[in-house]
Amino acid sequence: MNKVKIIVIALATLIGLSSSAHAEVALLQSDDFVGFTFWLVSMACLATTAFLFLEHGSVAPGWKASIAVAGIVTGIAFIHSMYMRNIWAATGDIPIIYRYIDWLITMPLLAIQFYLVLSTVRKVSSTIFWKLLIGTLVIVFGGYAGEAGYILPFLGFVIWMGGWIYILYELFPGEAGKLVLRSTNRALVTAFETMRMIVTIGWAIYPLGYVFGTLTGGVDFNTLNIIYNLADFVNKIAFSLVIWVAATANTGASRR
Repeated sequence: MNKVKIIVIALATLIGLSSSAHAEVALLQSDDFVGFTFWLVSMACLATTAFLFLEHGSVAPGWKASIAVAGIVTGIAFIHSMYMRNIWAATGDIPIIYRYIDWLITMPLLAIQFYLVLSTVRKVSSTIFWKLLIGTLVIVFGGYAGEAGYILPFLGFVIWMGGWIYILYELFPGEAGKLVLRSTNRALVTAFETMRMIVTIGWAIYPLGYVFGTLTGGVDFNTLNIIYNLADFVNKIAFSLVIWVAATANTGASRR
């Protein structure tokens, strides 16, 4: 019963925040596919957030932090998607700064999940945490500076790519990658490898959007909004559920 109360309060808070984030709510048009994707991803994030916090008490103690962070990521994505949906419906435009506000919070949280997942079964150096955190902050600040015009757009792209490559190095041949190679926990290894592929393939959408949206103008921003919204299903929701699968597998094994 306590878990149900917590979830009800949490959902009421999320919905209240998302509703008050934009006082004047405009209705979506029936042919507004961009607005539809905002609604779709926001509802999916809400459902995932509720699910993760319901499951939080059912996993082994070592996995609770990862599940909580996963729920925070999808909760933030829900509120932010609702807010952007309202702006889109009212103005027909989403300034790029709103994307970067989302990424500034969620991308570092997603990156440090690798540290948290590794920490569930062994002591892990805090250096990995800081490497992943700093790498994602370089991505976000570099990309925003380029797209907002504070520095040359191409320089912003180079900084973005540098931060992303740095993270991939850490996750493959770097310290984090070496630790997972030595792990005998199959659920953890599978989760880490899947998460790593999401960061490799799923996150590639963002620099591609930068190239075709900012550097070349080859893709209009309506299309980019659709792509970014649908990418959240992989980069935030699927990423979080992969962690839940590993957590339940380890919890079940520990109880046998």
